[in-house]
Amino acid sequence: MATTVRNLKIKTSTCKRILKELHSYEKEVQREAAKTADMKDKGADPYDLKQQENVLAESRMMIPDCRKRLEASLADLKATLEEFKESNQQDPEIEEAQCVIAEVEALFPSTESE
Repeated sequence: MATTVRNLKIKTSTCKRILKELHSYEKEVQREAAKTADMKDKGADPYDLKQQENVLAESRMMIPDCRKRLEASLADLKATLEEFKESNQQDPEIEEAQCVIAEVEALFPSTESE
């Protein structure tokens, strides 16, 4: 199956979206951790504090899931980009895909590079 520009755009956009989600979850964890610490300092009701700790735990659980999805999406994008390059097509989407790959790989220093 020939790789189309549309497929490359979809894979690139997927990586961008998941990367944006990951950053959002990381910010949420920081925000919720600060809120939990503030509640502890102010001597909040134990029930409210427990609920806030649950919210923080849920936010923390989303980060590994998001990282796994990002790694899978990155592998998919790399494979699609290779197919696209092999077909000797020229398109500005190639450069955008390579930029996204570089940005994502910067987050995963332990990920093996091809």
